[in-house]
Amino acid sequence: MAGHTDMRKGFDGLAAMVQTALAANPFCGHVFVFRGKRGDILKVLWFDGQGLMLLAKRLERGRFVWPQAMSGSVSLTSAQLSMLLEGIDWRMPVRTHGPLLAA
Repeated sequence: MAGHTDMRKGFDGLAAMVQTALAANPFCGHVFVFRGKRGDILKVLWFDGQGLMLLAKRLERGRFVWPQAMSGSVSLTSAQLSMLLEGIDWRMPVRTHGPLLAA
């Protein structure tokens, strides 16, 4: 979800935000990620088919790089989500090697 979220919210509060702000079903299997105002805390809400899972991560140093959005949500690839959760700037990742050139 674009913007910041009150990190005091739990399962029900975040699921309600998904329904009202995004007009989405929190039980659809998509991963919904929320960031606190300071940018150092994320919460992830996901329905695994049996129940809702709520995961939280706080960075001891640094901030999570949050997408800028015109609407209420942003779609990320699994690679971008992985980098986001690791605290890596996923917008401009740099490869550690270049393509091999033919001799």
